[in-house]
Amino acid sequence: MAAPSNRVVVLTLLMVSIALLLPGILLPVLTIRGVLTKDGVAHLAPVMLDKGLNDDTMAALKTLMNPAMVSMVQAMGVDLRKMLIDKLAPELTRSLQQGVGDVQVYEQTRSIIGSVRQLYNVGSPVAATLILLFSVVVPMTKGLLVAWAAFMTDTTTRVRTLRFVAAIAKWSMADVFAVALFIVYLAAQASQQPPGEGAPPLLAFTADFGPGFYWFAAYCVFSLASQQYTARLAAHPQGVPS
Repeated sequence: MAAPSNRVVVLTLLMVSIALLLPGILLPVLTIRGVLTKDGVAHLAPVMLDKGLNDDTMAALKTLMNPAMVSMVQAMGVDLRKMLIDKLAPELTRSLQQGVGDVQVYEQTRSIIGSVRQLYNVGSPVAATLILLFSVVVPMTKGLLVAWAAFMTDTTTRVRTLRFVAAIAKWSMADVFAVALFIVYLAAQASQQPPGEGAPPLLAFTADFGPGFYWFAAYCVFSLASQQYTARLAAHPQGVPS
């Protein structure tokens, strides 16, 4: 069994790891927002107007117009639909650019546990289970096993336990998950562009890290370092070799 001072160190490191992990998985880790930009909407206004003026819409509009004017336009061979688009599109575009601000259409804030629950709800159990297993279960199991090994009296059992910890450590993805969150953060900065070269962004995304991310990142760094130290304490119960 490890010396009493070593056992205190092991328990302290384990408690600190858990104290960092719990807010890391329960607090929000990421908030993503999406807004429709006024320039993007204005750029698409002529296209939307062209798609919206179908035959039924034109028939309804004709009932609101002066019948003599409609007859005269048709007699001149002018396409009434095209004429309306040519007249309305510039004014509609100008009005949207001047009188409409950016409109938020999407916002989502998720913790790690919330993300797992959401994945289960939308029918993605594999992804949810993998995140839960590799970001929570494996790191916690590894830490508890290393702490348990420090209190074992049987050397053979302690060595086997540490070897098992070393084996499952290869599958621990706590740090990889933190990097994955960062990738999501960068990807969310991208803006969706409407068709056409040089077109303004239609849907712009922004993302902000929540407090859970920083707690979880601190847990990743601390747990990796503390588990290495604790494993050395368990392997050398009389003290950590110099």
